[in-house]
Amino acid sequence: MKKLFWILSALILFLQGVPVFAQAPGGASATNWVALTSGFSMAIASAFCGLAQGRATAAASEGMARNPGAAAAIRLALILGLAFIESLALYTFVIIFIKVV
Repeated sequence: MKKLFWILSALILFLQGVPVFAQAPGGASATNWVALTSGFSMAIASAFCGLAQGRATAAASEGMARNPGAAAAIRLALILGLAFIESLALYTFVIIFIKVV
């Protein structure tokens, strides 16, 4: 396990110098890195928000099935939680929109 850690650490260290040689002459970069990385960040944010919403809905459904008397309270907490989870993706989108445009 230690050997794998050191190999991966060395690989990461050596690959950090590669972007230096990819630069265009004169320091101008042909790639818009902000737009490219913002697409990845939105994809990651959407993926994790979708995962969190699925887990929250599954837990709420299980809770309502186990205790039907508390369904109203569980439903309120679920809707509030889903709104907070979705707001994280929307905040990511707004930040990306401001940064790219």
